Amino acid sequence: MVSDAPPFWWTKADWRAWALSPFSFLYGRIAGRRMTRAVRPSVPVPVLCIGNFTVGGAGKTPTALAMARAAKAMGLRPGFLSRGYGGSLDVTTVVDPAHHRADAVGDEPLLLATEALTVISRRRLEGARRLVEEGADIIIMDDGFQSARLAIDYALVVVDSHRGIGNGHVVPAGPVRAPLAVQMRQMSALLKVGEGDAADPLVRQAARAGRQVLVARLLPRHDATLQGARVLAFAGIADPGKFYRTLRSLGAEIVAERGFPDHHYFAEDEIAALIADAEQQGLQLVTTAKDAARLRGHHGAAEALLSRTRIVDVDMLFDDPQAPAAILEAAIKACKTRLLKKS
Repeated sequence: MVSDAPPFWWTKADWRAWALSPFSFLYGRIAGRRMTRAVRPSVPVPVLCIGNFTVGGAGKTPTALAMARAAKAMGLRPGFLSRGYGGSLDVTTVVDPAHHRADAVGDEPLLLATEALTVISRRRLEGARRLVEEGADIIIMDDGFQSARLAIDYALVVVDSHRGIGNGHVVPAGPVRAPLAVQMRQMSALLKVGEGDAADPLVRQAARAGRQVLVARLLPRHDATLQGARVLAFAGIADPGKFYRTLRSLGAEIVAERGFPDHHYFAEDEIAALIADAEQQGLQLVTTAKDAARLRGHHGAAEALLSRTRIVDVDMLFDDPQAPAAILEAAIKACKTRLLKKS
């Protein structure tokens, strides 16, 4: 999937989107058929998928982490399933944050593994089976909503309230991964993140389709040292603007911004430029937990940058505190029904 989405995807559809619409039609037909595949292999534990409608970040990883914490509070042993995007390993692997680096297993799996058992696998069924073998009694799938290569008991689709679904077109004319009507039919609930209004049409559509709509927000962990601090903010995530808004909410003064493609691995000259610019202007370097994950475990320039950088962590906070537990209970109930039908 595209890691550096073209800017025109996130503005009103123009000639570029319309020129690519024939290719989008073909891509959408294939993606839609894949999603509606009747027979999907399954595992004997509940599978909760955290997905999104579009290419790029909407807040899936913080949502997955929040769901794992809720699962543990219920006495469950959650296991994360990820494809390990951005990593080089092509074998099913249990992620160990103490030994693995992001260039091997991916940045998001490293973050997930700090919270719960995490397995990466290019083949989701194989990865799910490995999680069961390792003792997971509920699987939280980070992404994979459109792949349909594993039976899903509950699909929670996350949408960012500031970006919504961009121009609304399917890849490659826009960021949408499959026809929206198909995705709506396959999802269990919609999670709107933030206080913007770009997702409001989706909220109304989900409500008309009889799908539950939940609301949450990203809450940055308090860091008093950022109040009034002059910073150089850098981020290699799908939507750096979200990170900049978070920093401003903490009271930081962003003097300089450096945006990079999602999952970007920093070259030595980029690292040197970041350090030099910060020192020249007397700025505090600040980045995201995901970017920090890609710097950890390396020596030399990456280690030097990480040592000079403040990391901002965020948590997903549901407006309804009972919502995560209710989602998990619904997934467990759906799994029991699925297993009964199979027996």
